[in-house]
Amino acid sequence: MVDVANVMGSRPDGWWRDRAGAAVRLHAEIARLAASGRAVLPDVPGPPGFVLVLEGAARAAAARIPPVPPAAPDEPAEAGPGEAGPGEVRVVEARGSGDDAIVDLVRALPGRRVVVTADRELRARSAAAGAEILGPGWLLGLLRD
Repeated sequence: MVDVANVMGSRPDGWWRDRAGAAVRLHAEIARLAASGRAVLPDVPGPPGFVLVLEGAARAAAARIPPVPPAAPDEPAEAGPGEAGPGEVRVVEARGSGDDAIVDLVRALPGRRVVVTADRELRARSAAAGAEILGPGWLLGLLRD
């Protein structure tokens, strides 16, 4: 799960002038990484699924991001609501606090959950809910590779 506001805020690229546009650009970069098939997490052989959580003004990006196509009728769905299958990128619009939405997802989703944020309080809350924590530098490093 990616704390989009926090990851965007870690790059001084003018994101504050157009938060939705910056979120669309970040989504496109993460989608390229997910589609590459690269294994990016230790002990995970293939590409992970990504869930990007949008809050505030960045929520407007959701209308500009293509939805994840549904599974074909003869194929089982890879992921449920708010969950991303391997190589998928899903977007969740937080109704209120993005941090609260991330913690709720950590609690609700099964399996390994990794939260990408530098926010100290969110890191502590997510870890207490059972998530592993990685910083924005980790993700941005993968996007640069």
